[in-house]
Amino acid sequence: MRLENIVMQARDPRRTGRFWSAALGLVDLAPGNPDNYEGRLRVDDEVWLDLCIEPAADPPPPGWRLHLDLLGGAQQEEVVERLTGLGATRLDIGQGAVPWVVLADPDGNPFCVMEERGAYSGTGPIAALPFDSVDPERDAELYAALTGWVPAEGVGPVTLRHPSLRGPLLELCPEPAPKVRQNRTHLDVRPTPDGPDQRALVDLALSLGAVLATEDWAQGHPWTVMRDVSGNEFCVLADAQD
Repeated sequence: MRLENIVMQARDPRRTGRFWSAALGLVDLAPGNPDNYEGRLRVDDEVWLDLCIEPAADPPPPGWRLHLDLLGGAQQEEVVERLTGLGATRLDIGQGAVPWVVLADPDGNPFCVMEERGAYSGTGPIAALPFDSVDPERDAELYAALTGWVPAEGVGPVTLRHPSLRGPLLELCPEPAPKVRQNRTHLDVRPTPDGPDQRALVDLALSLGAVLATEDWAQGHPWTVMRDVSGNEFCVLADAQD
């Protein structure tokens, strides 16, 4: 099994996708739906993630549960300048005097450009994926089981990373407020031929406290929509064909 996709929503997925493609140096892919965007972030031959952007009618609501922290470090201001040149805007969410810079993509999805941190060695352009959780330890157990990622040094209370210790950190952080709406960004996991199939991964997730999403929009897909202990949506994709 592997963590395969970071899935975002946007009112204009193609425009937003062009921004993220340039921002992260993605290899553009052919999405199954021409209204969507898909691009691949390849950290090395072993580690890659796909960024998928799908349509949403409404603008981003206040607050978010999962967002991207981009690598800045000693070049933080240069990175911010490049991103604003690509169409990002500075965003005030009441963060005050913090060492990171909060921006929004062209659709309004917030993200951060981070200061120098030792834990970000070898991450590639996405340093971390901070994830709001009501129970970081329990959610980390779930995502470790579904992705094969392992505990690693990080900034959040609980951090997971690809076992190669390359690529972004998944940081489980105490939620500032309970979840009240569908996440605008979520993760997809994919069964692989050398591991459990889709049905077994769903059963594993259920045994670790996840639940099936029951809304109409979550039905009738080749993937299974679920929620973790904190209510965050994630998808278990169909079995890999390779």
